[in-house]
Amino acid sequence: MVSTAQDDLGPPASYLTLEEGAAVMSSDGERIGRVEEVYADTRADVFDGIVIGRGPLGLDRRYVEADQIDRIYERGVVLSITAAAAAGLPEPRREAPGAS
Repeated sequence: MVSTAQDDLGPPASYLTLEEGAAVMSSDGERIGRVEEVYADTRADVFDGIVIGRGPLGLDRRYVEADQIDRIYERGVVLSITAAAAAGLPEPRREAPGAS
């Protein structure tokens, strides 16, 4: 069942349309931050992950690998991990994959 907070994220979407500021939700329904960066090589159509910024849980910038993302919506992302697991995510890499 989708929570009311997840209902607010809009219709399903692609990483190609994911924008900075989109909400990031944990699998257990906690709003943990906002999208700050999308790591992807759009020429090769490879999605690597996102960087989330500080949110209500007090997390600093964290990197989320693509396989830890369950769903992408027009206005947000739902992770496949809990808020507690998100607290242990690594800091982002200095450079996005595929950057020159």
